[in-house]
Amino acid sequence: MKQHFFPAIKLTVVLLIVLSGVYPLMIWGIAKLTPQKGRGELIEANGKKYYRNIGQLFTDDKYFYSRPSAVNYNAAGSAGSNKGPSNPGYLTTVQARINRFLLHNPGIDKKDIPVDLVTASGSGLDPHISVAAAEIQVKRISKIRSIPEANLHELVRTYTNEPLLGPKTVNVLQLNIALDELN
Repeated sequence: MKQHFFPAIKLTVVLLIVLSGVYPLMIWGIAKLTPQKGRGELIEANGKKYYRNIGQLFTDDKYFYSRPSAVNYNAAGSAGSNKGPSNPGYLTTVQARINRFLLHNPGIDKKDIPVDLVTASGSGLDPHISVAAAEIQVKRISKIRSIPEANLHELVRTYTNEPLLGPKTVNVLQLNIALDELN
C-alpha cells in the first residue's frame, strides 16, 4: 500500500500546484498581452457598454434574435442546461422556443429553423448565431423596418465571421448595432 500511497500524494500536490497556481498565472499573463489586457472587448452603442463576446438578449421583432441562454445571459453563471435530448423538460423548452419563433416568423416551416435558434449553447452565453439563423430572420426584420431584404442579406454577409476552423458565424450584438445604424 505504501508503494502506491506516497506517489499518489506527491502527484496530487504537484498537480495542485500546477493546475491551481502555475497554469492560471500563465493564462493570466497571456491575457495581459492582448490589446484589451484580458478585460474583454467592449462595444459602446446608444450610450451603453456591451461585451462583444458575451451573448445579449434580443427579443424585439425588429432585431435579429440571439441564441437562447440556459443562464438568462448572466455572465456570472456560465453554464449549459445539463439536460439530455430526451429529457421531457428540455423538449418542452425547445418546443416553446420553436412555437415562439414560428409565431413571430410566419411562413417558415418548423424543419427550416436552425437548431441554434432554439437550443442554448454549452456556456449559455454564446454571442454568435449561424449564418442560416441570421438569414432566416431577414424577412421579418425587412417587413418591420421597411428595409429591403437585399440590404439585410448584405449586412449579414458584412458581419459574418469566417474562422480558420469551424463554421461561419454572425455576432448578433454587432449585427443589431449595425442594423440600428441603418435607420
